[in-house]
Amino acid sequence: MTPAIATYGVLLLSVFGYLLGLRWALRLEAGRVRAMHSRPYYHGMWVALCMLLPAVIFLLAGLALKSFVPEWIVVRGLPADYMEGKRASLVAARLWSIANEQFGVSNVQPLEQAAADRLVWLNKLADWIIGLGALVISILMGLYALRPIDRAFQARNATERIFLWILIACSAVAILTTVGIVFTLIFDSLRFFAMVSPTEFFFGLNWRPITAIREGQLGQEGSFGFIPVLVGTTQIAMLAMLVAGPIGLFSAIYMVEFAPHGVRSTAKPVIEVLAGIPTVVYGFFAATLVAPLVRDFGESLGIPSSSESALAAGAVMGIMIIPFVSSLSDDVISSVPGRLRQAAYSLGATRGETIVRVVLPAALPGLVSAMVLATSRAIGETMIVVMAAGLAANLTLNPFEAVTTITVQITTVLTGDQPFDSPMTLSAFALALALFAITLMLNLFALQVMERYRDQYD
Repeated sequence: MTPAIATYGVLLLSVFGYLLGLRWALRLEAGRVRAMHSRPYYHGMWVALCMLLPAVIFLLAGLALKSFVPEWIVVRGLPADYMEGKRASLVAARLWSIANEQFGVSNVQPLEQAAADRLVWLNKLADWIIGLGALVISILMGLYALRPIDRAFQARNATERIFLWILIACSAVAILTTVGIVFTLIFDSLRFFAMVSPTEFFFGLNWRPITAIREGQLGQEGSFGFIPVLVGTTQIAMLAMLVAGPIGLFSAIYMVEFAPHGVRSTAKPVIEVLAGIPTVVYGFFAATLVAPLVRDFGESLGIPSSSESALAAGAVMGIMIIPFVSSLSDDVISSVPGRLRQAAYSLGATRGETIVRVVLPAALPGLVSAMVLATSRAIGETMIVVMAAGLAANLTLNPFEAVTTITVQITTVLTGDQPFDSPMTLSAFALALALFAITLMLNLFALQVMERYRDQYD
């Protein structure tokens, strides 16, 4: 029995439990609604939740244990002379390759074949234990949930408490995931800084993350200066916001303050279609059309230009971000109370003066949040930069030259055959930690602006 079949079985049992609890409560109700503390469907939900949640928790815990327990049992049972000088994870991977007959594994010893067969058997046994255990737990919990159902049973309160704990668990998962990401970045970044000086990383002017794969290999000394990557990221993000900020804000002002209803209902969805276009399409558009035009324009001005440039990537990225700025700004400006506009008109202010002196100051905290969110979106973009700005970490302020960004370099250093514990690979975690710090500072700046300029309009 596979875990998928067990999951479907638990879901079917939960549906059956809901119907059974509902029917049980309807019989008790017998036309007297006020005699029951809770409506019948609450009793059905109580039974269904009791059957579903414990079984799902058992399934998840079983799958988590199954991912390493069979391997641990088999690897631990291998002779010590065979395991001498070998890593347990590599041995387990070889056994799985033998069991699945993948990658053309050669020189298979009888000992390894026997261990691979045992690993497959233990894996199947774990599937049956997990599947049958989940079904048994679901049935037993259904019987337990049916016992307290009567006219006085507070099924509504019990069901709401279960949903409350589900919401708390979901919030805890989000928080723990964030904490786990932060600690992973910190620990692996510390491993990187044990190999590369933090001074060299944060103040170095050359980014060339190439390290020797084999001991004694020449010509592979890497440089891990963060400044060129930071400058490229900042440059492209600023260019993107110079395009997206004014266009998105002005389009939102027009949609809210000037556009007729027919124009708004047509133009707003058209603008938001830009948000649904895949970034690879934007990258292809930037590489094939925008980048050559930017290069020709720069050469006509006598400026050194490249076929891949920060200006091309920033301009196309700004077009991509316009829907974020426009939609968020539209919502913020629309939320400004109408009585503020009416008060300004009653004092003789024109529509333009009302927008500039009343509406925009009232919407300032939300507009700042919209700009910060759009900036974070620009900083985190990868595909457009790869296709339109290139991979070269050039320290230049010329927007017509090729540059790179933090996210592009994270993608680059994590691909290839480089060992995981090499400075080149670990530099990705240092870059990610720096990117996390940059976005955190942007969010803190937005919060400070909101706290400083937020007004209450009662």
